[in-house]
Amino acid sequence: MKKLVKKFVKRKKEPLPTRITSETIEQHREHILAGGRKFKYPIQYARHRLVINTIIISVTAIVIAIAVGWWQLYPQQNTSEFMYHVTKVIPVPVAYVDGQPVLYSDYLMKYLSSIHYLEQKEQLDVKTDSGKSQVDYIKQKSMEYVIENAYAAKLAGQYDVSVSNAELNNYLTSLRQTSGGEISEQTNDAVILDYYGWSPDEYSYMVGKELLRQKVSYAMDKDAKKTADSIENTLSTNPKIIMKDLAESTSKTSVIKVNYGVSGLVPKSNQDGGLAIEATKLKINEISPVIQSTTGDGFYVIRLLQMNSSQISYEYINIPLTAFTNSLNQVEKEGKVTQFISIPSDNSEQS
Repeated sequence: MKKLVKKFVKRKKEPLPTRITSETIEQHREHILAGGRKFKYPIQYARHRLVINTIIISVTAIVIAIAVGWWQLYPQQNTSEFMYHVTKVIPVPVAYVDGQPVLYSDYLMKYLSSIHYLEQKEQLDVKTDSGKSQVDYIKQKSMEYVIENAYAAKLAGQYDVSVSNAELNNYLTSLRQTSGGEISEQTNDAVILDYYGWSPDEYSYMVGKELLRQKVSYAMDKDAKKTADSIENTLSTNPKIIMKDLAESTSKTSVIKVNYGVSGLVPKSNQDGGLAIEATKLKINEISPVIQSTTGDGFYVIRLLQMNSSQISYEYINIPLTAFTNSLNQVEKEGKVTQFISIPSDNSEQS
């Protein structure tokens, strides 16, 4: 009973000695430590609570940021430069093609480039009815473009196709060739930025995608290669045959419809997929081996007709590539292309 009473009866504190002596030093020490204890334990508890609150706030902020980003990209279809840079950091898909993700950043890069050109060079007003129609058309074409590139990237592994840095640099150099000579890299970068709004890295990235698609298209199109080889063999055994007649007869017997044409007099450095450059290596009436156009529009066999100091003229048979397009069309028919944004359909012809 006495012990119980002591628990509830406040003991009267003994006064602290005013002088510190060897006998009272322990009392002073205990007094100082007791004063610190009342701060130590509340701070430990508050620190623990602070960590928990910080985690909760951080997770909540991340969830909100993800939700807002998703809402901006998919339901709202925000196509601003800011969202483009966000998607470059966070690689989210805008579609899937046969299991291959189509990056949202690629879509926005292509779309913003097209809009930049129309606004800067053709003074397009996107707020008008005509402008809105143009925007919808550009969205469709941008989506088709990046889906093709993504599908090509998927097939590249299947056909063991890749684009090396050396190939890309050589291709970029070839694009700078003009009738007046090669333009500098700095000038070319300035032109690309002015017309398309792309930095050198963005331009190189997109050209690399196109080059890979071309290489895949050539690698997979066995029918086009077989037809091209057949035409080359016919011309080698009968070099005097009329190429236009050969093109017509081949179209009737081959699974691929080939095309015939004449270039007319063009500069030796003409931007025609490398055909003019190949023609300069020939003698008059000499026929070339099978050529792969650097624009990706198929195989060519050419015959040099005329050549002077600055110009040439040649006739050609073009064997177009169809396998890649047919394969992609089949994938679409099988429902293996899924788009995560809805783009209004506009089938009207655009200028």
